[in-house]
Amino acid sequence: MVAEQRTAKQERRAAAKAAAARAEQVKKRNQALAGAGAGLAVIAVLVAVFFFARGGDEAQQVGAPALTTTASPSAAAAPEPEPEQPAATQPPAPALPEGADPALQTKPEVKAGSGTLTKLVVTPLITGKGAAVKAGQTITVNYVGVTYAEGQEFDASWKGGQPVNFPIGVGQVIPGWDQGLVGVTVGSRVQLDIPADLAYGDNPQGGAPGGPLRFVVDVLAAQ
Repeated sequence: MVAEQRTAKQERRAAAKAAAARAEQVKKRNQALAGAGAGLAVIAVLVAVFFFARGGDEAQQVGAPALTTTASPSAAAAPEPEPEQPAATQPPAPALPEGADPALQTKPEVKAGSGTLTKLVVTPLITGKGAAVKAGQTITVNYVGVTYAEGQEFDASWKGGQPVNFPIGVGQVIPGWDQGLVGVTVGSRVQLDIPADLAYGDNPQGGAPGGPLRFVVDVLAAQ
């Protein structure tokens, strides 16, 4: 009986030692795993820092301005000469009817009138040899228009270098033109002194000149 009790105590003692040994092994294994995890965490942090720093360097490289080199004065190319600008040219002279006075190729100088203008006055300056203009025809003319009192130019076909065409005697132009140009021969230059009531009136709209006007008109064709 005593021997059995002793044997039981020995077995319990051996079992306790075995349990303690297993517990110690588990503790060491946990410590080892913990240490490995910490090491992995440190490695992960280092890797992240490395890639972050590398990415920052690359970002700086992408955003940096490109390097440029400056050529020395001796190597600099000589500037190319600027192309010569064409000289200012006058508008082309108008085509004149056969036998017309060559003076019709030159823009006339138109000066102011004098006194009070109360009626239409037609003054021939050059008399043409062509047919007389009839109402309803389309005429081709060059003209210069100035204010009668000041002689200030407000319009001229010569600016564009081309004569103008319009029907005459049918109300398409101011009454002073309709009345003053019908009967004028082709190839003529006439001066029309037109009172305000046969022009645009004293207070016209749309920027037209008011008051009496003076025109010098060259009749180049009629058809």
